[in-house]
Amino acid sequence: MPRRTRSLAAAGIAGLLLAGSAVVPATAAPGNPNQGRPTTSDRTSPAEARRVDRVPTPKLDWYACYGDAECATVRLPLDYDKPKGATTEIALLRVKARDQQARIGSLFLNPGGPGGSGTDIALAAPYFLSDELLDRFDIVGIDPRGVAASENLRCFPSVKEQTRAYAGLNVAFPWTKAEEKAYVASSKAVGRACSTTGRPLSGAMSTAEVARDMDVLRRAVGDKKLNFLGFSYGSALGQYYANMFPDRVRALVIDGVLNPNAWVGRGKARDQLQETRLRSADGAYRALREILVRCEKAGEQVCPLASGDPLASYELVARRLREKPLVVDDPKLGSFTVSYADFVSASLGSLYSPDGWQSIVSITADLLALTEPASASPARLAEARRAIAERAEQVRQQRRYDFPYQNGLETFLGVDCTDGYHPRDAGAWPALGAKEDQRAPYFGRAWAWITAPCARDTWKVRDEDAWTGPFDRRTSAPVLVVGNYWDPATNYEGAVSSAKLLPNSRLLSSDSWGHTAYGTSTCVTGAVDAYLLTGALPRRGTVCTGDVQPFVELPDRPEATQRAAAPKDASAGQAAPTRGEPKRLPPVVAPLPAVGSLTLR
Repeated sequence: MPRRTRSLAAAGIAGLLLAGSAVVPATAAPGNPNQGRPTTSDRTSPAEARRVDRVPTPKLDWYACYGDAECATVRLPLDYDKPKGATTEIALLRVKARDQQARIGSLFLNPGGPGGSGTDIALAAPYFLSDELLDRFDIVGIDPRGVAASENLRCFPSVKEQTRAYAGLNVAFPWTKAEEKAYVASSKAVGRACSTTGRPLSGAMSTAEVARDMDVLRRAVGDKKLNFLGFSYGSALGQYYANMFPDRVRALVIDGVLNPNAWVGRGKARDQLQETRLRSADGAYRALREILVRCEKAGEQVCPLASGDPLASYELVARRLREKPLVVDDPKLGSFTVSYADFVSASLGSLYSPDGWQSIVSITADLLALTEPASASPARLAEARRAIAERAEQVRQQRRYDFPYQNGLETFLGVDCTDGYHPRDAGAWPALGAKEDQRAPYFGRAWAWITAPCARDTWKVRDEDAWTGPFDRRTSAPVLVVGNYWDPATNYEGAVSSAKLLPNSRLLSSDSWGHTAYGTSTCVTGAVDAYLLTGALPRRGTVCTGDVQPFVELPDRPEATQRAAAPKDASAGQAAPTRGEPKRLPPVVAPLPAVGSLTLR
């Protein structure tokens, strides 16, 4: 099914009929969507107001960059309790509204992570946001502290030392005892380095600090209240802002939602794995199982695994790889080893895309043949060998780097380890990860292990001004909470529970596939656009339908299921999209860096 051009005129914004319900009509002009609604809200606390309001409004010295965008950098307090003390540099990028006369304000975007680049997603906005949003809003992206074009977090003094410390982390997740031992050792090394060499920035990267930066920069771009669209971990940032500055919200959308109480860990939950609280693996397993069930119903002509029991076939491949990794020799591409963790990681990476079921089916079918060669013809074995080798070679080419310093894992940890509470000893992760697998097969370990460097005995740097709640403040405008039934990273229950926490919120659900829902469903995209433009909310209980469904004919245009990309080099020769062009998916940054010899996302 092709991606629509998402014209709100075509959608009929005055009485927009969505797949399952209508949008509540707005009662005011687009510039003030909340006129006519009760405006009582909780107030920003005096302490929080004092922190941000005493910082002088920065003067943004915009300059042209990347063709049609504008860039700027500002220095903001490293510690808002010391506004005249040390500072850190923050980078912004803006794509100005096409219709400045009808401009509503600025729309701040965050792509997730933590560690995703706000400037990258703002630059990509013309590829995935509706033309109406691009007409009416300046699109603004901030690189959070430590990330991308902002002052970088570096936990090691050199790439050499970083590479040595990371040695045990070069698996999708540890499976053997030796891998677990090496992973624990590297996790401790990274935790210690970020708590020493990474300071002071590593202790000033909490989500609360980014929310404070965003409030100061909201003022700098001239907006009285915030417009925000946050994906994945960006949903945590949105909820932090909503609860820290509840009376400063004009329109706030969170898509792919993390429950903030589970993210932080409160009371006895402080000693749990973060995954035990968030249950991301449960969402991934639920989506995988549903794909395999639908495969059997679709039949062998559509799904080759349906010649047998798809669920049993997937488990058979997993069991064979748990017993012994597969070595694939290709005469042209060389030799590749495929482990159980690679297989699981490839499955998880595939689940992030609306059409990822295709990869899951093909990889499982190929590995089913290769792990039991007597069951397949020579031609089938050659075909499977080449497919696996080509996929592994693409990943190997993408992952070849030594310079410059790559801090993606460290920025993820700089936020997560500072925001949340985690078990004390990294040596506890093998047993805890195995327990997660019992609850959520295949994916429990994958989600559990990524936070091992956060163990409190080794990650000792903290942010005394990190926000730990409450997360139940009444905001001056509704928060639109978007949850996707089949999300493999941010469990749908996170959206349900977060909407219950926020008294002035509306839950919008979708049976979309992939990670986050905007762009995967005409219904969701239209509802989000309408809300941002006019304040119109979808009716309570709305459940949208995803445009792409497993084993149903795919869109004619393959870009409809690809994550958006925008060139950062004018010499790339890629022209900016014109009005009315089909839109791609937003470039959401996954909360788990799924890695492995087969993982392509």
